Amino acid sequence: MSVADIIREKLACLKPVVLEIIDESSKHAGHKGHNGSGESHFNVRIVSEQFVGKSMVVRHKMIYKLLEDELKSQVHALALKTLTCNEL
Repeated sequence: MSVADIIREKLACLKPVVLEIIDESSKHAGHKGHNGSGESHFNVRIVSEQFVGKSMVVRHKMIYKLLEDELKSQVHALALKTLTCNEL
């Protein structure tokens, strides 16, 4: 299973209306934190009603908690855009 698939599976519990996961690892080839194996830098856009009433910091912490294992190992960088349906 790819890292993107693992991210998608773990974020499914937030019942996203929109979930876009873009692997941007190739843009970072040769940079510190990129070991050449790929799947280390991701940009995630997620729209979920689970975020209603929560600050951006709390939303990001929710995702960091869900992806804790990946952030400790494979994922070096994670850019997040967290929205509710009303914020689209």
